Amino acid sequence: MDKSIADLQKGFLTQAQITSSRTVMGIDTQLIEDKTYFVVEEADEIAGCGGWSRRATLYGGDHTPGREPALLNPTHDAARVRAMYTNPAFARRGVGRLILELCERAAAAEGFTTLELMGTLSGEPLYRAYGFEPVERITDDRGGAPVPLVRMRKVI
Repeated sequence: MDKSIADLQKGFLTQAQITSSRTVMGIDTQLIEDKTYFVVEEADEIAGCGGWSRRATLYGGDHTPGREPALLNPTHDAARVRAMYTNPAFARRGVGRLILELCERAAAAEGFTTLELMGTLSGEPLYRAYGFEPVERITDDRGGAPVPLVRMRKVI
């Protein structure tokens, strides 16, 4: 995660924004407890990770303020895609797409018909290519420097 945050956001964010983004990014252990988090490995190296959630929190790690663990209703709520990180050594090799496919299949199996995520600018091209569409752009300044984010949605 640290490598992904530090390296893959270069060219999209300033160094101050990358540092600030660590306040709103990171692992959410609730995903692990819920068994909705995936890790992709190649030759004993972590290539990427990410997951989905049936809970209301849209983004942020364990340390991020404003978390909402309430369960979503698949008949009218969108499942959340969360905590997506690719090891920079494996970027643009299909790791993110694989994780998105796993998330989509698992959420659909539980009755969800829509996925939603809060993406970084560096992640937006992947999410668009996978069929997500932007629905809102925000700036999160809880870490100091304002970090631009994009809320995206996909019907499954």
